[in-house]
Amino acid sequence: MRSVKKRWTICTISILLIFYKTKDITRSEEHQDSQLNGEGELTLSRLMVNNSDKLLRKEGSALFHHSGTGWQINSSLALEIRKDILRFLDAERDVSVVKSSFKPGDVIHYVLDRRRTLNISQNLHSLLPEVSPMKSRRFRTCAVVGNSGILLSSGCGKEIDSHDFVIRCNLAPVVEFAADVGTKSDFITMNPSVVQRAFGGFRNESDREKFVHRLSMLNDSVLWIPAFMVKGGEKHVEWVNALILKNQLKVRTAYPSLRLIHAVRGYWLTNKVQIKRPSTGLLMYTLATRFCDEIHLYGFWPFPKDVHGNQVKYHYYDELKYKYFSNAGPHRMPLEFKTLNLLHNKGALKLTTGTCIQQ
Repeated sequence: MRSVKKRWTICTISILLIFYKTKDITRSEEHQDSQLNGEGELTLSRLMVNNSDKLLRKEGSALFHHSGTGWQINSSLALEIRKDILRFLDAERDVSVVKSSFKPGDVIHYVLDRRRTLNISQNLHSLLPEVSPMKSRRFRTCAVVGNSGILLSSGCGKEIDSHDFVIRCNLAPVVEFAADVGTKSDFITMNPSVVQRAFGGFRNESDREKFVHRLSMLNDSVLWIPAFMVKGGEKHVEWVNALILKNQLKVRTAYPSLRLIHAVRGYWLTNKVQIKRPSTGLLMYTLATRFCDEIHLYGFWPFPKDVHGNQVKYHYYDELKYKYFSNAGPHRMPLEFKTLNLLHNKGALKLTTGTCIQQ
C-alpha cells in the first residue's frame, strides 16, 4: 500500500513539473512574440530570430504567406542596419581584395580550411582590381535575385530590371527566363562549383564556348568569384581566369576578402541569428546594405512547396534537389528566410515571393 502511494506521489509531482514547465515555455514564447511584434523603439537585436527550426519544420512555407501590397520602406531601420553592419565589415572594402593585397607567388590559407594553402598565380593577380569595384558607388534601389523556382511564372522580369543595381547569384541563366527574372546584371556571383555543374567542367570546346558566351553578356558587370573559401575549386578558378584573359572579356573580376564570410557570420550571430555559414543570398543582402538605400529581394524561397501547396524547384533553371532542413548542409536557409521575412514586415527590405504587378 505504501509503495502504491509513493508511486502516485511521484506521478503527481511529475505532472505538476510538466505543467509548470509548459507554462514557462509559453510565457517565454509570448515574451519573444511581444518583442518581435510590439510597438515602441526598434533595436536590431530585438528584430532578430533566435530559436530552433522546429516551427519551420512543422509549418514550412505556410508561415510566410505575405503580400507586398502596402509595403513601405522604413528608412530609419534600414540606416540603423547599415550602421550596425559597418561595425563588422565595410562592404566597399571587403567585397574584393585588390592588387596591392598580394603579389604573384604569395601563399595564403583558405578561409574555411586553414590547414590548406593556395598560391597566388600570375593570372589571378593580373585580374585583381586596382581598387574596390564598389568604391564610392551608391544606388537608390537594388535588387538581389536568388535562384529559387518561386520565380517561375512570377512575371517579375521587368520589375527586377527597373532597379538601379541588380545583383544575381551563381551565374544563373537569364535570357530564356527573362519574363520572370529579367536580364539586367550589374553584379554576379560565381562559385567555382558552377564550372562543373553548369559548364561540364570545361571538358570540351563547346563547354568553354558556352561559358565565354555567358560572360560576354555581362559586359562591364562585376563577376564576384569566391576563390579563397575552400580547397577543391582552385583549378576551376584558374580555368575561368585563363578564359577571361584569353578572350579579353570586359567583365570586371572581384574576389572577396579573406575576412568577409567570418565578418558577415559574426554580424548575424551577434544579432542572435544562429546561422552556420551565410548563403550567397544572405551575403549579398548584407553587402548591399552598404551601397543601396532600398533593397528588394526576389527568388528567395527555401521550401519545396509554395503557400498553395504547389511544388517549387530549388533552382528555377535546373532539376537540382536540396534538403533544406538537413543539418549536414553548410547553410540554414529556412532560418535565414525567416529573418529576412521579419525584416520585410518591419520595412527594412522588400521580399517578393509571389507575382509582380505588371506595369
